[in-house]
Amino acid sequence: MPKVLILSDTHGLTDEVLEIKERHLDVDARIHCGDSELAYGSKELEGFHYAKGNCDFESEMENEQVVRVGELTILATHGHLFQVKSTLMPLSYKAEEVGAQVACFGHSHIAGAEKVKDTLFINPGSARLPRDREEPTYAILEWETLDEVHLQFYHVNGEPMDDLQLTTALTAKK
Repeated sequence: MPKVLILSDTHGLTDEVLEIKERHLDVDARIHCGDSELAYGSKELEGFHYAKGNCDFESEMENEQVVRVGELTILATHGHLFQVKSTLMPLSYKAEEVGAQVACFGHSHIAGAEKVKDTLFINPGSARLPRDREEPTYAILEWETLDEVHLQFYHVNGEPMDDLQLTTALTAKK
């Protein structure tokens, strides 16, 4: 069963990022949606597909990452270049352009997920400065088939958040 760890907006956290990585060694991919405020080659970011945020200034960082895990294609970005605080439309166009069934983003610090047409949009929230709720969060997406993918949000301490989960179907993109 493939699993993808999704993290964002850690804003200088180091120990917590390392703890989350250590807790989830069984994942097939790790995505960080930006604003770590850490150096590009830091041990905390090692092993992450990293999308540069508006608080990241390393020239080696890229604004977007396209990650393929099994038959699932994931677009990872921070979101500030796609106006995610007001609309998902520009991000949906980019996801369609790269053939992604999932678009992961941060920037707003608000944990949530929404399926619009054939695209699942995931904001893992902020592991440091959450908005709209007190708990700092991250998420894990897992599936056996694309007919049933499950997204579970977690408190930074590793506890699953029962009120933040989603199960849906996705279709394979050509």
